[in-house]
Amino acid sequence: MLEKLVNGFESFLFRRRAAVIVLFALITVFLGYQASQLRMDAAFVKNIPLKHEYMQTYLKHQQEFGGANNIMVAVQDTSGNIFNPEFFDTLRKVHDQLFFIPGVDRSLVKSLYSPSTRFTEVVEDGFAGGPVIPADFANTTAGLEIVRNNIEKAGIVGRQIAEDYSAAMVTAQLMDFDPQTGEPLDTIAFAEQLEKELRAQYETDEIKIHIIGFAKMAGDVADGAKGVVLFFLIAILITAVMVYFFSHSVVLTLLPLVCSLIAVIWQLGLLTVVGFGLDPMSILVPFLVFAIGVSHGVQMINSVRRRVLDGQQTKAAAASAFRALLVPGGVALLSDTVGFLTLLAIDIGIIRELAISASLGVAVIILTNLVLLPLLISYTNLKQDKLGVDVNRDAKVQKIWQSLSKFATPKYAVVVLGVTAVLYAAGLQQANKMKIGDLHAGAPALHQDSRYNQDTFFITDHFSITTDVMTVIVEAFPEACTYHEVLTQIDEFEWLAANTPGVESSASLASVAKKVNAGFNEGNPKWQLLPRTTASLVQAIGRVPTSSGLLNSDCSVMPVYLFLEDHKAETIEVVVDKVKELSAKMDNDQLKFKLASGPVGVMAATNEAVAEAQLPMMIYVYGAVFVLCLISFRSLRATIAVIVPLYVVSTLAQALMTQLQIGLAVSTLPVIALGVGIGVDYGIYILSTMSAKLKDGMVVQQAYLEALMERGSAVIFTGLTLAIGVSTWFFSALKFQMDMGILLTFMFLVNMLGAIIILPALAAVFWRKPKV
Repeated sequence: MLEKLVNGFESFLFRRRAAVIVLFALITVFLGYQASQLRMDAAFVKNIPLKHEYMQTYLKHQQEFGGANNIMVAVQDTSGNIFNPEFFDTLRKVHDQLFFIPGVDRSLVKSLYSPSTRFTEVVEDGFAGGPVIPADFANTTAGLEIVRNNIEKAGIVGRQIAEDYSAAMVTAQLMDFDPQTGEPLDTIAFAEQLEKELRAQYETDEIKIHIIGFAKMAGDVADGAKGVVLFFLIAILITAVMVYFFSHSVVLTLLPLVCSLIAVIWQLGLLTVVGFGLDPMSILVPFLVFAIGVSHGVQMINSVRRRVLDGQQTKAAAASAFRALLVPGGVALLSDTVGFLTLLAIDIGIIRELAISASLGVAVIILTNLVLLPLLISYTNLKQDKLGVDVNRDAKVQKIWQSLSKFATPKYAVVVLGVTAVLYAAGLQQANKMKIGDLHAGAPALHQDSRYNQDTFFITDHFSITTDVMTVIVEAFPEACTYHEVLTQIDEFEWLAANTPGVESSASLASVAKKVNAGFNEGNPKWQLLPRTTASLVQAIGRVPTSSGLLNSDCSVMPVYLFLEDHKAETIEVVVDKVKELSAKMDNDQLKFKLASGPVGVMAATNEAVAEAQLPMMIYVYGAVFVLCLISFRSLRATIAVIVPLYVVSTLAQALMTQLQIGLAVSTLPVIALGVGIGVDYGIYILSTMSAKLKDGMVVQQAYLEALMERGSAVIFTGLTLAIGVSTWFFSALKFQMDMGILLTFMFLVNMLGAIIILPALAAVFWRKPKV
């Protein structure tokens, strides 16, 4: 039945070759125009699991207490002392410039020049205070001395002023939209504005500008992603050279490359059609689409070339190759597509977009490289004497196939499967140690020596607070802060959380109220406690404005801020576990301690989402591959023979991540699915040939030998080409691209080895006796 359908489809297409090719050309022109309209898109909300319980808390209170999408600008005086007129003049300009950049929430811009940056001191008749920089400030030596004194009274050293007085901080919260256009905030354009209007304008030999925050990181990642174009061109060049040496034909070299590039154009165009942009994290997908396209194109040209060498005319050879490869190639690509679609189960926008992008790209390869390519080849006039026939070389290759075919004998199969079992056991032990989340300080998407991470390290070294803050939202009832028992419980929670390993400092309404109360009592440290009477408590908290972020307008929500040493996976896990433990003990009907807001709150939610998605994703990926292979081969043995090497390689890849200290994160989680999806192609092509021979009663070794003779060269060539192509990513300016390059290179190579070593060994066990 299936054979009749394939033959009918082949007859329909090859009788209308010109019309079909013209249709492909028209679609390519249309989608090429759509691809030209594609824009980079790095929205903050795409990077967070919006349905996670932490993010529900985050979104609920975002308007009142700000979100995790903030910007920190440290203005540094290289002399080590900020108290000079030139520095304060620059600091004011930086504050004003940031204030007026579209997308900044102006009510939450904070620096020494903000009216809300105030000091309070205890005087004879109570409290006195005012802005740290007074309204009549004169940028003179005398005026700066007044500001110095006010800074010390305000207690902002370490937060808004560097601990060594070498820098001052300007912070801002970003909105989700551009107020001028009403459109979602263009994060990458915003990052470019920061560079142009802050760093480029105000950085000198005496003044250095350090900028961190999600928007700036996304901008730096986008800048690094532009280098992908260079890697893409290098990959095309390397692939072209390798395909030429494989095919010995300029025509057979150009056609699969052209068809693969058409697949990339279609993929990018379809992204625009469905309303997506191209995120910096998924900008690598077009390269993978090209590489996958070439791999299937090589199978096609290899099949055509063999038939031409056997004496067939080019058109007949192309039609015959189309019939032979449509089913195994289609199943392999469908397996890739469905495998990538399983990533949609992960509740993170950026991974879902990557899933859709990769699925679209692989799906169109079915058309461009399994349909268009043989039609184009059919118009060429391939000659036997032009295809680089070399008897001596062919004899050497034949000996290699003879040697490899021994893996399909019981004697060698036992050894191969024994070694595989040992490698799997060792790999599983290491894979179980794999960490979820970031394992290094700074932005994990960028190298440690990048400008962004150097800025991060400067701020971390000179300030006691950074963007590594987790906010625990305390939900109570209106006027709850006027009750002693409520603030006492918050104070106890803060003290216990602040003494958790990984937490550097903390802040809450309770801790601030204690300091204010001491101020009302001549600053005596003995009075640094929470008043028991409502009147005294109201007096203490009345000095804390809502703009401080420590309480909302009716005092029913009071965040507790935990400033962490870093955002490494282990640090976040320890702190989150402690907060959960405390919440379980201290929550009651009137008071709830809820995770989480702040940048680290977002990271914690993302880490948990990735951890929860890991097992289901693997089940979905392997389940999809299993079902499609079962449908294709109609044999459980054949399906297991394809799946087992893939699973072993996936386990070894996770072990490699442990050894190289690569955490399982948003950027690396899809790699496992991509590696499985692409790796299954090798086994399907090998086993599809073997399966037909085995059904005819051929012994396993001979069936495997003929499979190698027919498709072995293409399988090995494909594995090497894919691996060499992604290995160039080792030199990327992006750390996450380098990590993906390492993992994909490993998976491409080892999956190929699994298909030519482990698969035949399994076949030798499963098909011990040939059919009579």
